[in-house]
Amino acid sequence: MGLDKIDQLSANAFEGYIVRKDLLEQFRKTYPVPTYVIEFLLGRYCATIIENEIQEGLEIVKRQLQARTVRPGEEEYFKSKAEKEGVVKLIDIITAKLDADSGSYLAYLPSLRLNKVRIPSEVVYENDRMLTGGFYAEIELEYDAAIALENNGRPFGIKNIRPIQLSQRDVLQVLYKGREHFTLEEWKDFLIRSVGMEPSLLSEKAKNVLFVRMIPFVERNYNLIELGPRGTGKSHLYQQISPYSHLISGGKATVAKMFVNMGNGERGLVCKYDVICFDEVSGVSFDQKDGVNIMKGYMESGEFSRGKEPIRADGGIVMVGNFDVDVEHQQRISHLFGPMPKEMRDDTAFMDRIHAFVPGWDFPKLNKTYFTNHFGLVSDFLAECWTRLRDISRISTVLQRIDYGGALSGRDTTAVNKTINGLLKLMQPNPEAPVADELLEWAVKIALEYRRRVKEQQKRIGSAEFRNTHFSYRIGEDGVETFVTTPEIHSENTISEDPLPPGQIWALNAGGQDDTTGLYKIEINAGPGSGVKILNKPVPPQFQESVRYAEQNLYSKNKELIGDRDARMNEFSIQLRSFDASKSGNGMGMAVLIGMCSAILEKNTKGGLILVGQLNLGGSLDMVYNAVNLAEIAVEKGATTLLVPLNARKQLNELSDEMITKINIQYYIDLKDCLIKALLD
Repeated sequence: MGLDKIDQLSANAFEGYIVRKDLLEQFRKTYPVPTYVIEFLLGRYCATIIENEIQEGLEIVKRQLQARTVRPGEEEYFKSKAEKEGVVKLIDIITAKLDADSGSYLAYLPSLRLNKVRIPSEVVYENDRMLTGGFYAEIELEYDAAIALENNGRPFGIKNIRPIQLSQRDVLQVLYKGREHFTLEEWKDFLIRSVGMEPSLLSEKAKNVLFVRMIPFVERNYNLIELGPRGTGKSHLYQQISPYSHLISGGKATVAKMFVNMGNGERGLVCKYDVICFDEVSGVSFDQKDGVNIMKGYMESGEFSRGKEPIRADGGIVMVGNFDVDVEHQQRISHLFGPMPKEMRDDTAFMDRIHAFVPGWDFPKLNKTYFTNHFGLVSDFLAECWTRLRDISRISTVLQRIDYGGALSGRDTTAVNKTINGLLKLMQPNPEAPVADELLEWAVKIALEYRRRVKEQQKRIGSAEFRNTHFSYRIGEDGVETFVTTPEIHSENTISEDPLPPGQIWALNAGGQDDTTGLYKIEINAGPGSGVKILNKPVPPQFQESVRYAEQNLYSKNKELIGDRDARMNEFSIQLRSFDASKSGNGMGMAVLIGMCSAILEKNTKGGLILVGQLNLGGSLDMVYNAVNLAEIAVEKGATTLLVPLNARKQLNELSDEMITKINIQYYIDLKDCLIKALLD
């Protein structure tokens, strides 16, 4: 395999902590253990880029896995070996429980089907996670022939265990130092390779899905849901990468196992693990009626109360499941929480506790081509870094740089901040390292989109308190307010209710003898310089004329429209996007003028708004002759407001009652009036 730039960087930055991820393939389905167990051994013997050392290490790993993992049908062989030699080494998941009759602990080794194995109390106390879900370990199992002869004797006993996870204290220092070798984009790709995927085959949206899946590992009490098509690896990260994660298959859970056992006071999964993932979430159920309410309370506060005092825990709740239909159809028949169990699917209070809704449909169906054959961090090192990052916060250092729009409630802000914090810790873990505006804006956009997806479903259920979903942000004092949408709600060629960025506006041309009426979007950027540059190639002659009219009116009415700013000190880059058969751009003069003013003033144009109107050189407005038809098209395209010249008022009296109820018609009398009505307050 040829080493690329990121491989070379990682070899210098993380010597001894990287492993070639395709080495897993020869072991993955051969031995009955998760990926991180195999990588634990690969990291011990193959953490190098020198090929002959890798091959020598592979032989050792192969021998150990062959000798220590119990495949189906080999149970009696291992027991016999223990009886014959007195002790046998194996790799297995170990759980334990207190035997109330004898007051001693008994271990359970599933691969040998042994459920009454002696284990010293001090070993249990040192590794108390074996009392809840258990964990993988290298185990020395002894056999005592003398005990075997006793009545009800238990000859098998645990002599020693070594948990399969890293225990170094300085892992974060290694991570901080290694991160310095990478640019942001290189680090993103290396992080994706570290969880076994090949970034070059993933879209930006798919990469973002993967990064948000990682957040519960680095952020305390992070609640996440991911629904989407089957086969996209939704549970892979929670099952294969980290020993600090626990997967509940089929969604069945007990209150005692999840929270606390009232019989013996034993703490549950949320106290023992960083992440608890419910797979196949449509089947989530508890053994007690109040189970969902206890979980809801825990997701809100990180506390649950069973007995006298409240108990705090910081395990995050992750729920993953499948749509049986595509996302568009799911939205037509229900809402995006539709596949959830009935106790949760229409409960807006439960939804409010979800910090991010991950769009599983943005991730491809996995096949072997998506798995990388390059180097990444060894899983146990990565998992240890992630669990230590939970003690660190990055959000406090950047909060003063972010200004959220008025649509965010207190819970929205909390959710968004937790997502930003998690993404920043993943991307720039060292709390001393600065966070660039580019990185901060990337994290803010993802956080707002993934939280807004939750809010949109609450709105669909019909709760009035959730009706304002226009999430926006501003970075820095001079930043422009930017609105963040959830792409699945609107197709590109329909008009959403979200305000548009400065310089952008939707418009309809009036049509005519040689041209049909059609929907256009004008996109304009203003920068230092002078003049106008139309980006369309070739430029439609009629659109060029519309731009010329708009430019001349802007210069002649500069003070009236944009105050003390000088339009001639700006170069305008203009793009016309056509969404119908009409391509000429005829009659776009007013839309271009408003777009130019919006770009200079750095003000958003109103959401849901569509503009009609053609200018002439003197600044007067052409007559609109087909206003009723234009209003009907505006409704069809999803507009909520039609902004038209006053000369169309009489015609619009003929608009049907049905159409009148579907659109807000606003009239303008001149250029300034139009600008005031088009821009967001």
